[in-house]
Amino acid sequence: MMELLSSILGLYEERADWFAGLLADHVTLALCAIAMSLTIGLLLGIWISEHPRIAPAVMGVCNVLYTIPAISLLGILIPFSGIGNETAVIALTIYGIMPMVRNTYVGLTTLDGDILEAARGMGSTRLQTLLRVKLPMAAGVILAGVRNMVVMTISVAGIASFVGAGGLGVAIYRGITIYNPAMTAAGSILIALLALVFDLILGKLEKYFKKRGS
Repeated sequence: MMELLSSILGLYEERADWFAGLLADHVTLALCAIAMSLTIGLLLGIWISEHPRIAPAVMGVCNVLYTIPAISLLGILIPFSGIGNETAVIALTIYGIMPMVRNTYVGLTTLDGDILEAARGMGSTRLQTLLRVKLPMAAGVILAGVRNMVVMTISVAGIASFVGAGGLGVAIYRGITIYNPAMTAAGSILIALLALVFDLILGKLEKYFKKRGS
């Protein structure tokens, strides 16, 4: 164990620039997918909260997509988008939509009805009620979905290298192909640390918005 740890630290020291580049690529790849998942998932969640009749169908489709193994989804997308970062971003976006849709829908449909009725009684339009009342009150629940989605996206991005994308998965894949456990572990540790940092930051924000909404 100590020998493996020593080898990992040695790799970080000897190939610091290489790992820094992979880390930057990983963050860029993940953030692109996160931004798309956040936008699509939030808008879709809001839409089905305003049209509850179609909510089960939309949630069902999202659930089915979410159950497809990541490596299989990447393989399915290759004939359509080729290999590289584009395919990885599309796959990560598909995976990230589900937690966003679910939490947005739940957050917006479980609010106190008396507060919403009071907002309507004061003359607020449907859009005003959504923007000024519903979304601020549901922010804590929605942010919990964002937190889940971000951590998952950063983690799953580690297998993007299997379709020619960049990121820390390159170190993991190379470590596997050349039978170098230290390199595989070095890439995995950086992904875990990156996910942990984002989780801690978003956890603080989630607690803040939950306090404001209570």
